[in-house]
This record gives sequence, structure tokens and C-alpha cells, in this order.
Amino acid sequence: MTANTNKVPISEKLVDNEKFFKEKIGVGTSFDLGVRKIHVLNREVHIYYCTGLCDTQFLIELLKQIVRINDNERQTAQAKQIIENRLVHQQVSTVNNLDEAVDRLLSGLIIILIEGESTGFIVDVRSYPGRQPEEPDTEKVVRGARDGYVENIIINTALTRRRIRDERLRFEILQVGERSKTDICIAYIKDVADPGLVELVKKELQQINIDGLTMGDKTIEEFLVKQGYNPYPLVRYTERPDVAATHLLEGHVLIMVDTSPSVIITPTTFFHHVQHAEEYRQSPAVGTFVRWVRFLGILTSLFLLPLWVLFVLEPSLLPDKWAFIGPNKQTNIPVIIQVLIADFGIEFLRMAAIHTPTPLSTAMGLIAAVLIGEIAINVGLFVPEVILYISVSAIGSFATPSYELSIANKISRLFLVIAVALFKVPGLVIGTTVYLLLLIRIRSLNTPYLWPFIPFDPAAFMQIIVRRSVAGAKVRPSIVHPQNRRRQPS
Repeated sequence: MTANTNKVPISEKLVDNEKFFKEKIGVGTSFDLGVRKIHVLNREVHIYYCTGLCDTQFLIELLKQIVRINDNERQTAQAKQIIENRLVHQQVSTVNNLDEAVDRLLSGLIIILIEGESTGFIVDVRSYPGRQPEEPDTEKVVRGARDGYVENIIINTALTRRRIRDERLRFEILQVGERSKTDICIAYIKDVADPGLVELVKKELQQINIDGLTMGDKTIEEFLVKQGYNPYPLVRYTERPDVAATHLLEGHVLIMVDTSPSVIITPTTFFHHVQHAEEYRQSPAVGTFVRWVRFLGILTSLFLLPLWVLFVLEPSLLPDKWAFIGPNKQTNIPVIIQVLIADFGIEFLRMAAIHTPTPLSTAMGLIAAVLIGEIAINVGLFVPEVILYISVSAIGSFATPSYELSIANKISRLFLVIAVALFKVPGLVIGTTVYLLLLIRIRSLNTPYLWPFIPFDPAAFMQIIVRRSVAGAKVRPSIVHPQNRRRQPS
């Protein structure tokens, strides 16, 4: 948060104010900060602006209106009131100290100061550079809206309010970062969200003391949930306004960070990360089928490799008719080493795909899939079964809706594989037990991470297993402690 300091009042002498702006933020030195000086009714008027963050057309129109005052008005004593009436914009406010004026100026608003007045005007003519809403790459659906959040917090709030036109929807804004002064918006529905949760989120945000939030929402997350080295995501991100609006109606609190195209949803559990908007764009039966397939993919990404390594190391555990799962060829390199090399190889490919320009990504995929995989088998580096099971596990990771959860599961899988390689069956049992205990101990904003499985809530757990129809989902999740429990009047 911005530190509380003694505010410098606006001087009635514009020379003093100009000196403050020059010394404080470098007006006259920084090329993007400027001041336009005009005379209105025999009084000097200074208009401060930040090029690139304000709409030039609005600024020109305001200047035209103010200059025309000289043609039609003669009451010099009423200059302030006359100028205020000529500010043809819906968002005009007053300011009486230069520190607040500087904060607003650097946010893209313009500051109007008048000779002989200790109060100035702030006009919101912000126009941030950025892209238009488009479908997010990580949350695509076959049918449904194609708009997504962008890096502009104003557009993001508009996309949300367009879906919830409730007079009780609140967007509270505050600034975080001593130097960046990043805009943070807390969104909630007043008579639905838990007031304790709203206050907790506000308190955590207000306690953030940092110079800047260059990494946007990710930095906020680390301060908010104090994750440490726990790899599992404690908040959910979404770039879809329809998903965010759905969670608002359930009683969640959203956090929007300017310059971030994703929104933080709080509180969240493990099972929030295994659901996808696509399930709700299909019929309940199809949505349930898609969800089960996704659950199977997630379990495969986590347990397939450890189980296969166990059967390779302990063939006696495997029935004879399942002996075909391999490996069927002798190799000079231990299977566990092959598995680890191949698993890290998948990570190399993933990172290379992120860093490779799009025109070259097809060629890179061809090299990776055909040349490296085939040649590695031919030279005896890998047995074919390793490539097969690594590939299936990787596909299971890609089927995980949450990118953060898929990476966390990958880390857990590596630990399970190593535990099995060292201790065989006891390693798998103990490793899995430790894995579950870790998840059970996690709490995100005082919310049990494995709810509704632990603690067990049968009704809520059934909604995880089976995608209920919207008409049948009449109550909000109890985990968010909503003030108004029923979603539909009885």
C-alpha cells in the first residue's frame, strides 16, 4: 500500500505547483509527462497529462471547451465554477493535495490547476494501450462466449458487470505497490459473499508492502495465501468472464489486478482445479462424461508411471496375462533412469514450445516426436514402453484444466516414481499416503483443500462426481459461507 505521508496542499501559485511536479515526477524531463498552459478569464490554467495513458481526442475536446470560455464569459471571479461546468466528461472530481494529483496523473488522468485556487480538477480520460477481448488459449470451449479478460482492469470489470447487472455487485479498488501503485479490484456480491472473507482479503491486500507488482496477480497470490514451497495452487485463475461470474454468484471473492489478463478466485479447493467451463456448455450427461474422462486423465498423469515402474521392478505382482505391458526387450540402461530422462525430456519440449516462435513450433514438434523418439528407441536409449507410458502420462497432464495443478502433479509423480524405485511396494504405499496427508493439511484462506472429500460433505461431493443441471443446483456451496444460501427462490 502507499505509505501515509504528509500531503502537500495545492498552492494558489501555479509556479509553486509546477516546481513540485518538476522535482517530484520530472515534468519537463520525462518526455511522456507534459503540461499545457492557457489563459482563461485573465487567469492562468495548467493542464498536466501523461502521454500514452490518456485519450488525446478527449484532451483536445476539453481544451476547446475551456478556451471558448474567453469568447462567451466575462465573470473572472467565477472562473473556477465556469471551468468546471465546461469539463464535458462524466468523471470529474476535485483534489486538494499534490500527492494525490501525482498518483492520478501517473495513472493516466489529467490534472487541471487554476491560478488563485487551492483545489484542482481531475478528469478521467484514461486510455491504456492493450488488446481487445479474445478467447483465452488455456480455457477454450467448443461452444460458448469467445471473449476473455485482458490486461486492462476497466475492461475486465465491464466484462463481468455485463454478466451480472445486480445492484449489489461491488468492485472495490485500491492501490498496492509503493512505486508501481498497481490498481487492485476486489469483486463480490454484497448480500451473497461472506463479509468475513471479504474483510480477510482486504486485510491481506492492505498489508502488502512492496515496491512494485511487475508480475501482477502472481505476486498478489504469494502475499495472499503465503504458499511457500507448496507446489499445489491455492487460488484458481480464470481468463473467462463467464467462469468468474459463476463463482461470484456462488459467493466467491474475485481479485483483479491491472496488467493481468487473469482473475484470482478465492477461496478454492483442489476440486475447483479439476473442473472446466466445457462441462457446463454440454448437457448434464455429456458434461458428466467429460468430467469423468478428465478425472481419469488426471489420475493417469499421477499414478500410471509409478505403477508401471513397480510392475517392472516386481514382475511377480503382475498376473501372467498382463505380462505384455513390458518391457519386452532387454536394455543396458535401467528402466527407472529411462523414465526420469524421458520425463525431463517432456519438460524440455514443453519449455521449448513456449519459447519457440510460432512459425518454428511445427518443425520443432516434428523433430521431437519423430526424430528424437524413434532414434532414441533404435539406438537403445529407450525401450518403446517407456515412450508409450511417458506419452500417456503427458497427455493426462495436458488434460488437466489447471496448468498450475498439472505441474504440481508432475512433481508429485516424480517423487512417487523415485519412492517406488527405492522401496518398491512400501515406497508406493508410503509415498501415496504422504501425498494425501500433504493435501489434507493444506488450507487456503481457512478453507480445507480437499473439501468436500475431507471433511466429507455427501451432497457437495456428488456435485463434484456428477455435473448437475443448473435447474437442480439450488443452493450455493457451503464452503464459501454464503449469506444467502439458496440460488433459486423456493
